[in-house]
Amino acid sequence: MGFTRIQEKLKILADAAKYDVSCASSGSKRSNTNKGLGDATGMGICHSYTEDGRCVSLLKILLTNHCIFDCAYCVTRKSNDIKRAAFQVQEVVDLTINFYRRNYIEGLFLSSGIFKSADYTMERLVAVAKKLRTEEKFNGYIHLKSIPGASDELMKEAGLYADRLSVNIEIPTKEGLKLLAPEKNREDFIKPMIKVKNEIIQYKSEKKLIKSTPLFAPGGQSTQMIIGASGESDQQIMWTSNYFYKKFELKRVYYSGYIPISYDSHLPHIGTEVPMLRENRLYQTDWLMRFYGFEVHEILNESHKNLDLEVDPKLGWALRNLEYFPVDVNTADREMLARIPGVGMKSVHKIIQARRFRRLNWEHLQRIGIAMNRAKYFLVCASQDFERRDLTGPQLKSLILQNTTSKYQKTLSPQLNLFE
Repeated sequence: MGFTRIQEKLKILADAAKYDVSCASSGSKRSNTNKGLGDATGMGICHSYTEDGRCVSLLKILLTNHCIFDCAYCVTRKSNDIKRAAFQVQEVVDLTINFYRRNYIEGLFLSSGIFKSADYTMERLVAVAKKLRTEEKFNGYIHLKSIPGASDELMKEAGLYADRLSVNIEIPTKEGLKLLAPEKNREDFIKPMIKVKNEIIQYKSEKKLIKSTPLFAPGGQSTQMIIGASGESDQQIMWTSNYFYKKFELKRVYYSGYIPISYDSHLPHIGTEVPMLRENRLYQTDWLMRFYGFEVHEILNESHKNLDLEVDPKLGWALRNLEYFPVDVNTADREMLARIPGVGMKSVHKIIQARRFRRLNWEHLQRIGIAMNRAKYFLVCASQDFERRDLTGPQLKSLILQNTTSKYQKTLSPQLNLFE
């Protein structure tokens, strides 16, 4: 009876956790064969990727899907008629250890609905991490979701046991949050972020002086926002991301396309979910801001409030700024090389290293691995050929799209209709 009930809880609370994308997850399934130990049917197991590209499996669950709030966009809101469940602290600890011993997982991603109060909920999340670290001597990865409004004392304790902390700001703008979640206050999301940022800085400083200083949230903190629920433009979304990156030194901002789940008049109609392609373009813009030296206003501004879904944001910027091109790959600096469509940062590094020994031509660039179908229109090299032929931006875009295939191509047209 006990096992059946735990299995039922796991099914409910793992399914509820799938809406949180801030561990970059994908489903996993391992079946018991040859009378082996245990049986994981994929419930709650997800994949996350480390900075060096390694894939790790995490147990991804909610502590409970009970919630005192009634946010219009949330599937676990208190007015929604769904099955409810809650794990006890020891149940989550036992699940984590048992899954780990069977090599199903390498860590835990634990979030929760808010029940009774923010501190009451956060206290139980911390208790899980503390038991795993101190009683079970568990050294695997632990990611805890910070509860908006939780006390500074609990946030400090959470950082001592978790590898990463994150609090979801949910809706990109204050106005959108007030409309869809009037019971919540934006400042409650900000408070734990400030505490975690300050503690990370303090512990890093102390670590330089005292080697025995414990780690504090060594994986930093992240956040997630729902896109498409309250009508924000891509400009508003990315300006919000930019603010949080700079203000709180976040490791990542995640973008979760809203899936309509109710007939609330304030929300998009059921059946008009946000195109996956829009999520993809936002992540690409995020990448350009963090690693390619772009400022957010260069990509999104009052003249261009939404990203072009037909082309990636770097190509979109280049088509609007043809005066910067063509770029000579044999003389350009790192910053300008990184702005050539089809040239990634690894290719930039290879170009800079290779041109120390000789001038590069088209053959060399192909061997380096740049995306020639885009890059050839925006650069010159040790060759007489130049592919742009004085085309305008729209003409160049049309030419590139004619010679480009995309995994989103089949769904591009109907998705674009949602924005008309």
